[in-house]
Amino acid sequence: PCPLCLPQYGLVFDAGSTHTALYVYRWPADKENGTGIVSQVEACTVAGPGISSYADNPAGAGASLKPCLDKAMEIIPAEQQRETPTYLGATAGMRLLREQNSTKAEQVFAEVAKAIGEYPVDFRGAQILTGNEEGSFGWITINYLLETLVKFSFAEKWEHPQDAEVFGALDLGGASTQITFQPGVTIEDKNTSVFFRLYSTNYTLYTHSYLCYGQRQALKMLLAALHQGSQSPQQVSHPCYPKGYQENITMADLYNSPCVRAPSTPSPAQNLTVTGTGDPAACGTAVQKLFNFSCGANRTCGFNEVYQPPVQGQFFAFAGFYYTFHFLNLTDQQSLNDVNSTVQTFCKKKWTELVQMFPQEKQYLHTYCSMAIYILTLLLDGYKFTQQTWSSIHFSQQAGSMDIGWPLGFMLNFTNMLPTEAVEHVKGHQPSLWAGAVSFIVLAIVV
Repeated sequence: PCPLCLPQYGLVFDAGSTHTALYVYRWPADKENGTGIVSQVEACTVAGPGISSYADNPAGAGASLKPCLDKAMEIIPAEQQRETPTYLGATAGMRLLREQNSTKAEQVFAEVAKAIGEYPVDFRGAQILTGNEEGSFGWITINYLLETLVKFSFAEKWEHPQDAEVFGALDLGGASTQITFQPGVTIEDKNTSVFFRLYSTNYTLYTHSYLCYGQRQALKMLLAALHQGSQSPQQVSHPCYPKGYQENITMADLYNSPCVRAPSTPSPAQNLTVTGTGDPAACGTAVQKLFNFSCGANRTCGFNEVYQPPVQGQFFAFAGFYYTFHFLNLTDQQSLNDVNSTVQTFCKKKWTELVQMFPQEKQYLHTYCSMAIYILTLLLDGYKFTQQTWSSIHFSQQAGSMDIGWPLGFMLNFTNMLPTEAVEHVKGHQPSLWAGAVSFIVLAIVV
């Protein structure tokens, strides 16, 4: 068959704070053929923790990627592997490591690049995404998959869908959380504004990423706050953990992140005993204290005095938002009252009862109550969703059969796969030429 007719492939590693996944994408060589052009062929989860956990064993980070790369090489025909663009994007886990120890972060990246470089792919580098990029690429992914930006019409040409409402994106990772949407007002703070042009349409988005407010780091901040408010330095009562649950952790494990400030001099080997009390009201109060909800004079804000216009439109809430709500069976557009009462009921269950109900879930079972209360606090008090706007949030992991997250938007951007201008401007070129010639978005993160 002609070389131009073969489908093309792209690889993106999503190196998050808790784990890494490799996405294998495929699209027709003539990118104008059909709609929803890019398809996800594989999502391979890398065994073990996120690459930032390999700070003291950087070679381990590289080695961990190989089984997923091997799998990708089985999927992509050998003669096409060398043309396959391959990227690694790291998010808040590596942002934190870079803050803590930039040398270690660079060593991890060097080993990761070395491992990928051993494969016959077109490796285009490993990078740490900014919070704004992470938010924006997630927004692009959702709106590309839902065809609100551009679709391939019956007339067989790219069209900007008339009156399509774009969706906002709510992302909750292990170490950061992002909110991205098209506001109905002018954005007052340029640091939270992203502009791009797509198919002759201009989009100005509000986006912000809160470092340390991802699930894992937030739970750490919560435990540290409870520890520092505790009467005994070795004992912590945890209102968000189920009654009857107990665990031992070391001071070193609790205070090993830039998100938690250690009290004067913790002795790292010292053990802490954490005991669950299963008290949702006290849990809510403790979680509230992780945020500063007061806004400066006469401006709207999210939390910690970060500017945010009022939320507008429909939103997709994915990643951590979805996992916790899916576990609690709350992903079917339930009313806020139903969500609240489900969470309250769950949070009052004793540990013995939970273990019997969910024997498979042992590892994270004790954290679901705190995560649910954290998510509700973040969405309602942090991002200022209300009883009225709650129904605009759709908890979802996929759109079509594709995973929602930043990797697809990242790849569409870096492989210039979405047209900036309408097709009339480029008449006279062969389709494959113009698809290459018209580069995507200038994702100008306006500073």
